[in-house]
Parts: sequence; C-alpha cells; structure tokens
Amino acid sequence: MRGIRPNEDYLKVIIPVAGRGSRLRPHTFAVPKALLEVGGKPIIGHIVDQVIGWGGSRLTFIVGHLRDKLEEYLRANYSIPLDFRLQEHALGLAHAVLTGLDPDDKEVLVILGDTIIDADLSSVIGSGVTSIGVKAVTDARKFGVVELDGVNVRRLIEKSLTPPSNLAIVGIYYIRDAEILGNAIRDVIQRGVTVKGEYQLTDALQIMLEWGEAIEAFPVERWFDCGKPETLLEANRYILDRSGGSHNDAILLDSQIIEPVLIASGVKIEQAVIGPHVVVGAKSIITKSVISNCIIGNDVQIDRAVITDSLIGNRCRIRGVGNKLNLGASSELEL
Repeated sequence: MRGIRPNEDYLKVIIPVAGRGSRLRPHTFAVPKALLEVGGKPIIGHIVDQVIGWGGSRLTFIVGHLRDKLEEYLRANYSIPLDFRLQEHALGLAHAVLTGLDPDDKEVLVILGDTIIDADLSSVIGSGVTSIGVKAVTDARKFGVVELDGVNVRRLIEKSLTPPSNLAIVGIYYIRDAEILGNAIRDVIQRGVTVKGEYQLTDALQIMLEWGEAIEAFPVERWFDCGKPETLLEANRYILDRSGGSHNDAILLDSQIIEPVLIASGVKIEQAVIGPHVVVGAKSIITKSVISNCIIGNDVQIDRAVITDSLIGNRCRIRGVGNKLNLGASSELEL
C-alpha cells in the first residue's frame, strides 16, 4: 500500500510485524505472532495503546506473514491513520524500517511488534536527540548491545559472541531525523553488511554515530521480548500482577480462584482450581481441573486436567492431562 502523506504535526511510528514467529509454533501457523494474546489482549494491542499514549498519530506496520488477519484486527479496533507496507522478503530489521520511511518524514519512533515494555517515553520523544532503549541482561550474545559513555552511546554491536557490554537494545528507538536514518540504512545495504543474511538496524545506527550523530540510551526496567512461550507467560504474569485481573462475570460452580486471573464473561468453571496468573478466553468451559500460569484461548474445553506453564490455542479440547502443554488452535488431546 502507499504511505499516508504526513502533516507537519505528527509523530511517525514504524512497527515491524512481518516475522513468522517460528519459536511460537504451532500457534503462529494460524495466527501472526503480534496477534497472540497476553494479559487478555493481543501483543500488538498493548503496543499500539502505548504509542498512542506517547503521541503517535500515524502508524506504519511492516507486514508479511498472515498480514490480512493483522490488518483486520487493527482496522477494527483503532481509528487513527494506519498504513500497511509489505516486506516481501525477510531482509532484516533495517530493511523493514526503510520500507516504512517516507521522504518527508521528520522524527520517527520505531518499536518492534513483539516487544512489550513498561516505560514512559514522554521525556524522550521530541527531545531532539536520537535515543534507544536498553536493559542489562544476563546473556547479551542474543542481542544487539551498546557501549556507553554516561548516557551517550559510544558503540553499537549486533549479536556478538563476545559482547563488550551487557546492555541489550530492547527494540524501541526514537530517531530525531528520519532522513539521516534512511541514508544510513541505504549505506548498510550498499555495503552489503549483514548478520545471518539480514540487514540490521544496529549497523545503521553505528554508521549514524560515525557520521557524527549523537545517540543517547535510556533505561527500560520492564521489557518482554515476546518471541517464545516462556516470555509470553512471563509478560502475562507481569500484566496480571499490575492490573489485578478480573473474573466477576464468570460462572463459578464449586471452584476456587487464586488471584490474579483474567476470565472472560460467561466462562463456566466447575469443580476446578484456577490461578494464579491464568487468562481464560470467551466461551471456554473448565471442569474438574487445576490450572496455573497459563494463557487459554477462546472456546476451549478442559476436563479432568492438571495444567501449568502452558499456552492453549482457541477451540482446543483437553481431557485427562497432567502436563505442560503448547497446543495450537483446534487441537484435541485426551489421555
């Protein structure tokens, strides 16, 4: 699709969501990763609500796998200008961002479509200084990292086997000048600088540094890279702890609820123990079961099961199970 021509008073937001989510299969065979639910809402819903709160007024999504489902959800739930650009080949984050840039863009915010963070960017956006979010991690080899001089970025390195710091780049970037960023990405592509065959945004930012662009880092205390089941469940626990959850409209028969949980209206729970940290989608029925630390989809039936630390897709049927599960939509398991 063609991009929306921006006005002078806008904040352009680019959200790459083209990935196939291979680490979240079987769920991502039928649902794009950004539409997987955590804390009672799709990942992309949490992200869009945040960026609107930060002043994002024009959102550009870089789409690919199952893009029609993503566009349908977003257009149904948000009325601000939405733009969808197809990334036909998986050429990396830098290429995805370049796909979203327009010649007359000024400042731009980039946030990855599988990243849930708890941070206030009000002092970052509009500051006039290019800034990236960072967080100290235990194993930095899986991430791009930064070396700092105070808050100033001295160097950026993408997925090194011997990272020079433990400050991981968390997937949110405020760029004060989109033209400089676009030129740096084109330079990366022209040079053929890749990591595992993909053009990386980290390398483009390093080129911006070499051109004299000042880049600062800001700390992000809570960051969930929702690319695998255990991180989805971790984010789910955090969101439920923060919000408190709800189950007031569920039908509870001889059952015990251990807070926090989020149970959709009309869900029937009979002779069961649910919680803590459980989300149950609409039209589900749970009987004679014990369930904790799980995300359970819509129209799921669970009977005589003990389930923990699990992702259960929509329309699953489970009976007589005591295990950790990762079931995609429309699965059936009986033991």
